[in-house]
Amino acid sequence: MALSPKQSLIGVGVLIAAMGGGSLLLRQQLETPSVLKPGDARVVAQGLKVYQAQCAQCHGADLKGEPNWQKRLPDGRLPAPPHDESGHTWHHPGEVLFNITKYGPQHYAGADYASAMPKYEGVLSDDDIIAVLSYIKSTWPPRIKGTHNKIEEDAAAKAAQQRQGG
Repeated sequence: MALSPKQSLIGVGVLIAAMGGGSLLLRQQLETPSVLKPGDARVVAQGLKVYQAQCAQCHGADLKGEPNWQKRLPDGRLPAPPHDESGHTWHHPGEVLFNITKYGPQHYAGADYASAMPKYEGVLSDDDIIAVLSYIKSTWPPRIKGTHNKIEEDAAAKAAQQRQGG
């Protein structure tokens, strides 16, 4: 299925925003109530419980996602991506992951973006969202965690620079 020009534009915008390089991300960033805590056993255990109850149905108990997750379905939606090292979750700063989980992908991609991913605002607490994202990160190999930590550092530096007007 070919993407329309509007869908292509939205996809490019999501990619730029997710990489932290666009003003779209800077305008839409929210203050995340906490940082991911993959080394905190209590938080990770809570995250596993939340993941099993809220996420595993689509993303898989093993975090492997749905088959052919990069190919759009006939309705235009993408299957649920994996959250393990084979997916793209670790390519995004924690703040982006938090906002997508809380507000849905439309938060970055626009209200008409077709996705089966629900928003969890009013369903999960901010602490539960941090916990589930911490659980997911805790499963990544050290190299991927290190790359994600660098992405987080870069995003934090950009946000700090933006707050200082630079």
